[in-house]
Amino acid sequence: MLFPLPAAQELWKKTFPHTLNLKALVPTAALPAAAMDRRPRVLKKALEFMRNNDEVGRLFFRLCSPELPDTIALNMAAQFLRDPDGMEAILARMCSPTQYTMPNPPVSAGARLYALLPHDAVDRLSRLPDALLGDIVSRLPAKDAARTAALSRRWRGVWRSTPLILADAHLCPAVSRVLADHPGPFRCVHINSCEMDDFHALLAGWLQILAVKAIQELVLFNRRWPLDLLLPSTVLGMTTLTRLYLALWKFPDTAGVPRATCFPNLRQLGLCNVLMENRDLDFILDRSPVLETLCVEGNFFQLRLRLVSQSLRCVQIIGSFEEIFVVNAPRLERLILSEGNQGCTPDGSCSKVKIGHSPKLQLLGYLELDPGNHLLMVGSTIIKAATRASPRTMIPSVRILALEVRFDVRNDAKMIPSVLRCFPNVETLHIKSGKTHQSTGKLNLKAWHESGTIECIRSRVKRLVFRDFRGGRSENAFLKFFFESALVLEEVAIHLDAGFTSMEEVQSKVGSLGSVKRASQAVSVLVTVCSDPQGDYIRSLKRGSDFSIRDPFLAGYIVVPLCVLIDLRRYAKSIIISALYGMSGSSVVKLES
Repeated sequence: MLFPLPAAQELWKKTFPHTLNLKALVPTAALPAAAMDRRPRVLKKALEFMRNNDEVGRLFFRLCSPELPDTIALNMAAQFLRDPDGMEAILARMCSPTQYTMPNPPVSAGARLYALLPHDAVDRLSRLPDALLGDIVSRLPAKDAARTAALSRRWRGVWRSTPLILADAHLCPAVSRVLADHPGPFRCVHINSCEMDDFHALLAGWLQILAVKAIQELVLFNRRWPLDLLLPSTVLGMTTLTRLYLALWKFPDTAGVPRATCFPNLRQLGLCNVLMENRDLDFILDRSPVLETLCVEGNFFQLRLRLVSQSLRCVQIIGSFEEIFVVNAPRLERLILSEGNQGCTPDGSCSKVKIGHSPKLQLLGYLELDPGNHLLMVGSTIIKAATRASPRTMIPSVRILALEVRFDVRNDAKMIPSVLRCFPNVETLHIKSGKTHQSTGKLNLKAWHESGTIECIRSRVKRLVFRDFRGGRSENAFLKFFFESALVLEEVAIHLDAGFTSMEEVQSKVGSLGSVKRASQAVSVLVTVCSDPQGDYIRSLKRGSDFSIRDPFLAGYIVVPLCVLIDLRRYAKSIIISALYGMSGSSVVKLES
């Protein structure tokens, strides 16, 4: 732990004596001016405790900047006090959102163009049709693409007649010249490595040129803090955009924007740690009639996300939000949530996921079953451990459901039956076993059976994927209940927690599953170490929005240093453990075709 929690709490009490509840920070407006003046000292003090980590230390020092909005600073301080160990990963993701949210540029930075092949005196490349030459040039870095005009008369007009693709991190000082020299149209512009504070005066002009020259795809990544660097309102006039991705900006105020403003062609929108008001996001959704994919990433920027859209098909939320309310989304098929709130919102209330009108919703998760901090609402009903299923609380369209539950927290585990009864037609169930520092009671096999019949487990679920399995009694009891209840179960994949170190330890934890009385005679179980313990594929916008991948929660191929196979079709009372490789070896197992 980088920051001793008792010391952090004592520091917080001294700095903000009026804050009684450390988990519920008061709004900025309620803080005395004297307390706000002490904010930089709080963060600088936190920095002293983080000297053993240079990267996080430098980042935290930037948070002392007076330009950073106070609400964000307080929110980050609260997160830090609640989970000092997890703060490092959160801050790293804030500075590197491209891994999950930002699309890859359509050009190769290492591509090079040669007019003649080695040992060949014939220029066959120049004989290609104009359309094919233009396609080749469009895949080159802009600097090399422009240079092709010097190859010969044949090449002179190729670059200028080809829709521009600009995705060069090293060209930021020359962006103005490139944009002015090319007549358009602009197919794709990625500016994702510039320190935008240095080019902010030019940015409005760049965006104006892009708007005039029919830009289709735009990625703007502000690599340098402060986070409240204002994005020019010119971006609101880009009517030709089909894809827009923004990272680390303050979104322009839409309050005075003309009512006719809209994005008639926008199909994909990614907002990564963008400071914006709820009304600004509502504005974009309302003015984007063909928007199909929305990804919003932000760990500290509390938003109430209201989904009202006739076109949205996939919504991916990465990070912390006060409320996600699917109001009216008749075409929505996927609602993907990851990272969660990791606690209460700044005003001390629980975060909420509310599912309203979404008749085509097929994939949902991860839902965190933590009734103290997270609420699930179906229609107007809050789902609790004692909630009885009724047509008003059911979402029959969902086929793939993902839940995160702390099995060693009794009240959390007791939520599973009630939540599953809301989704009677689930065919693939993902369960992630959450970590807890203190057990508050466990459910045994008898308790699971006493919870009653769960229809989706009994007659619908064909695949169960259990992540971060640690071999605890509560986890084993749930799996045994599942085996004894699931009539149509075909496949179970158990991904072990990274803490396992030997085959003997694995066998001691999963061996009892071999003698379980099973309801389905056709079930096989794969126990393996997942190659993606951080769950990066869950946060991947590329996977989440790719409808050719039926289940984006599955890592299609898993590189395993250990593979254990339990085949209950042939062995009823024994478990066959086959070590394909040692703990340091590797293999590939395909879970999905």
